[in-house]
Amino acid sequence: MPTPIDHAPLLLPTPATVQREDGVVELPAQLSVGGEPAAAALIAGILSALRPTAVTEKAPTIFVAISALGPAESYHLSIRADGIRLHAASLAGVRAGSYTLAQLMRQYGDRLPALLIDDAPQFPVRGVMLDISRDRVPTMAHLTTMIEQLASWKINHLQLYVEHTVAYAGHDDVWRDASPLTFDELRTLDAHAGAHGIELVANQNCFGHLSSWLSHPRYAPLAEITPGETWDFNGLVTRTGPFSLCPSDPGALALVRDLLSQLLPTIASPLVNIGCDETFDVGQGRSRAQVAERGRAAVYLEFVTQVCAMVREHGKIPMFWADIALEHPEALAQLPPDLIGLAWGYEPDAPFARWCDQLRRAGRAVWVCPGTSCWRSITGRTTERRANLLAAARDGLAHGASGYVVTAWGDLGHRQQWPVTLHALAEAAHRAWSGVAPYDPRASSLHAFNDDSLAVGLWLDALGDVDLPLRQIGGKISADGKPTALRNASALFTDLTKRWDETWVGDLAAWEAVAERLHPLLDTQGGALGIAHVSDFLAAELGHIASVTMAAIARAIARRSDDSAGVADLRDVWSSIIRDHRDLWLARSRPGGLEHSCSYYQTLVDELLG
Repeated sequence: MPTPIDHAPLLLPTPATVQREDGVVELPAQLSVGGEPAAAALIAGILSALRPTAVTEKAPTIFVAISALGPAESYHLSIRADGIRLHAASLAGVRAGSYTLAQLMRQYGDRLPALLIDDAPQFPVRGVMLDISRDRVPTMAHLTTMIEQLASWKINHLQLYVEHTVAYAGHDDVWRDASPLTFDELRTLDAHAGAHGIELVANQNCFGHLSSWLSHPRYAPLAEITPGETWDFNGLVTRTGPFSLCPSDPGALALVRDLLSQLLPTIASPLVNIGCDETFDVGQGRSRAQVAERGRAAVYLEFVTQVCAMVREHGKIPMFWADIALEHPEALAQLPPDLIGLAWGYEPDAPFARWCDQLRRAGRAVWVCPGTSCWRSITGRTTERRANLLAAARDGLAHGASGYVVTAWGDLGHRQQWPVTLHALAEAAHRAWSGVAPYDPRASSLHAFNDDSLAVGLWLDALGDVDLPLRQIGGKISADGKPTALRNASALFTDLTKRWDETWVGDLAAWEAVAERLHPLLDTQGGALGIAHVSDFLAAELGHIASVTMAAIARAIARRSDDSAGVADLRDVWSSIIRDHRDLWLARSRPGGLEHSCSYYQTLVDELLG
């Protein structure tokens, strides 16, 4: 249902300037586009998804021209009684302006308000990185739809994070059960992304986060940590078994060379993300003596430099997660000069400004990489996400970052449903294009969920803070004995990882208060309140999010009380959640990884049976 004409434009991302004028422009039943031929064909193709659109030479409804306005993607859109005119600095600017016009047509239907828009992006590179290695490998249908939606929000860069979920020849023992992407599928995605103005970039972690490889006997000899050996993960937790490649083992580089030689020719982009993050085990295992002699930074940087050389052999430019290098600012100048530093941080206090300055002083390009705050959660974390995305935009723009790439991870079973992730991606798209301009979550409702009631975005925002009071005290106890904020996870999700009899934050009253915060967001059937104008499938996904949230709260309350009367009911609830999780998973994702994801919920059922 179109929005009344007196309502302000609701656009995603928000343009730099929107000037309303008096009057209304009535659109004909069939649109015609004229002007520069390639630009006219581009805008006609985008608008044809909304109504019949033809390219014509005479008296077009929409006239498009390319002229030197400023930055490559800048555009000027005027909607007046004498017609619609789009002037852009390039075809990329025509694409951006066309999507803005399409969103106005989506909001207002046949009667557009007269207005003038001048717009240009804040970040030249505006990207999304989606984790496809923690259980969920999306179907091709989901990936192509996602590309089209991201393009409509002016995203122009996409990475699919890979550890083991590409069908590398000769390594099928690693990916056999993972439902990997094939090289033919990657080529198809590359072409589809390119046709929508998005650069698909190869991504393969080449150092750490490779336990999916190193847990196999064939590859275990290449690991820093031997099977069964324990090590410290940056002072956070103790882990057991392999994680990173051993940088002093020639076989490790041979494996990386093989993977890159297969992957890089498949994707056209000159950019390659080689990963290399969180290699905290290096120096705790087989390279212990080498690190003791030369220093951890030197050993790490030597391996990274060798991987970068492999990338350059393919005529491509490497980028990497810069966390380990940033721990050693004195060594940043030793990085290869063309290596792009990806400065990632997922909390409101992430020091993007300092990281950007460190890399820029070393003469290296830097991109800021905040997070969706959706992983290790059921609902997402609204407050932390909003502040983190804003901080990355504010500090990245002020300190020389040339790219903004939001990350969406899938730790511990990738159990967050797609609407939680998509809602966060919408806000990130706004920040990447519009910088620090105010954000309206109702834009996500309309342009991410096709929700004319404008309720979904607001509902997801409210749900994402239902456990906020417990998140604020759920972290480690500080040196002065005070609780700190929980990081990188929601309280609801974290409590599900605790044994039934394991103590954690929040007494019975605190968790009952969370239940009271949730109650206004639910109807009597436990679904999403006030959301009527969405598809049946989206309603099912939102209902599942609500059901898991209720069940997590019910378990938290039950294990903090001595009342065991509802345990059998809780067991039935979690069994039902597993069934729904399976059905929803297979609608968007491949079967590989599903059983592992379900095992986290099955543990809760088994616990209640015991």
